Amino acid sequence: MRREATGEYQVTWVEGEAVRAFIPAPLPPDPPLVLDGPLQQSLEAALLALGRLDSLSVLLPDPDLFIYHYVRKEALLSSQIEGTQSSLSELLSFEFKRAPGAPTIDVIEVSNYVAALEHGLERLREDFPLSNRLIRDIHGVLLSRGRGSDKSPGEFRRSQNWIGGTRPGNAVFVPPPPSQVEECMGALERFLHDTGDGLPLLARAGLAHAQFETIHPFLDGNGRAGRLLITFLLHHGGALHDPLLYLSLYLKQNRSTYYELLDETRLSGDWEKWLAFFFEGVRTTAEGAVSTAQRLTRMFAEDREHIGRAGRRTGSALRVHQALTEYPIISIPIICERTGLSFPSVSSTMKLLVEMGLAEEITGRPRNRFFAYTQYLSILNEGTEPE
Repeated sequence: MRREATGEYQVTWVEGEAVRAFIPAPLPPDPPLVLDGPLQQSLEAALLALGRLDSLSVLLPDPDLFIYHYVRKEALLSSQIEGTQSSLSELLSFEFKRAPGAPTIDVIEVSNYVAALEHGLERLREDFPLSNRLIRDIHGVLLSRGRGSDKSPGEFRRSQNWIGGTRPGNAVFVPPPPSQVEECMGALERFLHDTGDGLPLLARAGLAHAQFETIHPFLDGNGRAGRLLITFLLHHGGALHDPLLYLSLYLKQNRSTYYELLDETRLSGDWEKWLAFFFEGVRTTAEGAVSTAQRLTRMFAEDREHIGRAGRRTGSALRVHQALTEYPIISIPIICERTGLSFPSVSSTMKLLVEMGLAEEITGRPRNRFFAYTQYLSILNEGTEPE
C-alpha cells in the first residue's frame, strides 16, 4: 500500500528567491492507516504502559510531589532539544525566589514551558475546548518572557519560516506559506475533534504531533508547543488524568530518527513507520516514569528509616526531610517556615542530615546557605545532562 507524498509543494517568492513550501494534506491519512500485526502489538504495549502510568497517582504516597518535579524535568528536556543549557537545579532555584543569583535566559525559557503546561491543563480542566485558540493561548505563555518574546507570541505566523539552512532558499524543509497556515491549522483542529473515524487516541496524538510539526504555525517555539500538544491530547482524551507522560527524553535520545521519520511521512506517506516509533516512545517513557516513581518512593522510605535511628532528634529530622522532598534545594529559613521549627533546631538537624549523607550544602558560604537533597536531585537529573 502506497500513499506517495502526503501533501503538495507550492512555489513562493521570499525576498526575491523562489522557495518550494510544503502544504500537508489534511488528516487522517488516505488510504487509511493499517493498524495490524507488529504495529497493533506496539500500540497495545503502549496502552498497557500508559494504563500503569495513569494508575500511579493512586499508588504514590504524594503524587502531587512527583508530578511537580516530573513536569519540571520535562520542561528542561523539551527546552534542551531546542538548544537551552539550563539545569534542573537552576530551574528549581529560580522558582524558589529567595535562591541566590539572577536567572539566565535559558532558565526563563524553561520556566515558561512549565507555566504554559500548567496553564493549558488548567484551561482543559475548565472544559475549555482543545482548539487552535487554546494552542495560541499556550504559545503566548510559552514565549511570554525571554528568548522568542519578540516572535509574535500567541499568533500564527505571517511570514515564511524554515527548518535547517540559513534562509528558505537553502533550507532542509520549508513549511506552508503564511497564507496557508490558518487553513492547515483549521484542518488539524477538525481532525482533533473528529472521533468518528475510529482512530485510537494514541494514533491520533501521534498523527497530530507530526502534522503540527510539518505546519510549523509559529515563528518560534513550534517544537515545544508540539510536544505539549501530545500531553494535552492524552489528558483531554481521558488517557491520563494527571500530566505524567512526556516524550522529550525519548525524542532527545533519538533525535536523528525523529527528524528522519517526520520527513518520511511527508515524502512517502509512511505514517505506520512513524507511529511505530511514536508508540515505542510512549511505552518506554511510561515505563520509565513508573520506574522513577518507584525508585523515589523506596529512597524516601529508606532515608526515613535511616533518620529513624537518630535518637531524640528523629522527630525534627523527619520534618526537615519532608521539607527536602518538597523542595530539594532549600534554605534554613524556608525550612523553618515549612516546619515551624526554630532556626537553631533546623541548623542542627540539617548538619545531622549532611553528616548522614542525605543533604549537601551547595553555596560554600557561611551565611545565606542552600542545601540540596543530593540523591533525589541525582535521580531527577537522569537524562538531562548536556550533550
